[in-house]
Amino acid sequence: MPDEVLISFRGNVQQRAVTNLARSQRLALLGTHRLPLINTTLYRFRITDRRQVPTVIGSLQGDRRVASIQPNYLYALQQENAPEQQTATNARPGDPSQYVLNKLFVSEAHGLATGGQVPVAVIDSAIDVGHPELKGIIGARFDGGSTAPAHAHGTAMASAIAAHARLLGLAPAARILPVRVFDASAVGAQATTIRILDGLQWTVNSGARVVNMSFTGPADRKMYEMIAAARRKGLVLIAAAGNDGPQAPPAYPAAYPEVIAVTATDADDKILNVANRGSYVAVAAPGVDIFVAAPNGGYDFTTGTSVAAAHVSGLAALLIERNPGLTPDAVRAILVRTAKDLGAPGRDDEYGAGLVNAYEAVLTQAPVTAEKEKTPSQ
Repeated sequence: MPDEVLISFRGNVQQRAVTNLARSQRLALLGTHRLPLINTTLYRFRITDRRQVPTVIGSLQGDRRVASIQPNYLYALQQENAPEQQTATNARPGDPSQYVLNKLFVSEAHGLATGGQVPVAVIDSAIDVGHPELKGIIGARFDGGSTAPAHAHGTAMASAIAAHARLLGLAPAARILPVRVFDASAVGAQATTIRILDGLQWTVNSGARVVNMSFTGPADRKMYEMIAAARRKGLVLIAAAGNDGPQAPPAYPAAYPEVIAVTATDADDKILNVANRGSYVAVAAPGVDIFVAAPNGGYDFTTGTSVAAAHVSGLAALLIERNPGLTPDAVRAILVRTAKDLGAPGRDDEYGAGLVNAYEAVLTQAPVTAEKEKTPSQ
């Protein structure tokens, strides 16, 4: 945000000192945000004159009252609409247009696990919670002060994870926890640092086991602290690798080491041409021309690393249903170990470890039986 800063104060600083600092720096308090997960309270201030954010940050760097100061960054959802959007009228569970089902051996995986009430938080825009694809699986919700109507992005992500009517998600029996922090704007759906931090705090308190974060932004000190703390609590954090192109810098939160970064492939296992590359990419999943639910009971196609991440979030829910004791490290290791190698031999910066395989992944948590002998060929 061009005229906002986020400040935390040292523990011995009194409220009068906060007021004096704001007055001397010509800052107007917009709100306070308690983040017990990282033992912090952030004060959100508006800069009331025309100074730039870096100028204000620089002026407070040596102030002994200040523990930290940073911008209130903007984050963007990572979705590329397919060139020709369509409305579905005759889809059925496992519709042929959902190539992801065969590609990831989803039907075989569902013979072992379907997500079984595993809580999956979707930090995103507003979800059409009344959509037939999501009937009966919506759990507790967080509303970050928004009154925005259901949005295409959040609805699509939730359906990729858990659709179970005309479509079939990766984990159709999971429980979706909508975390609405993104609002639509003239330049797309956006959220700020502080709204996402509030959403993360709620998510940890909600009991979520998996967190889908199909958005990107810059490296952010407080965001990292929250992500790291959530990871220590045992949450499996999954994020879109980004749609900014092969030469783009790392996208966050995907590039944090605590997060499983997912890139997107098409029906021919080719990388999405606008996908970010980098050493932080963990695995790939289908993310081109994906058939998804849309607001107001509709259907559409979507493309991007966003929906690829949602597929992996659904797969993580299958693993946790199969073995609730899995740690985030264990989930990552299973996804990487069972992925189909694509691109250059071994791990690479385009595909990571390769294309995830739902059936192979879930089988790792099954007893050693004859099931193993029936593993589909990759």
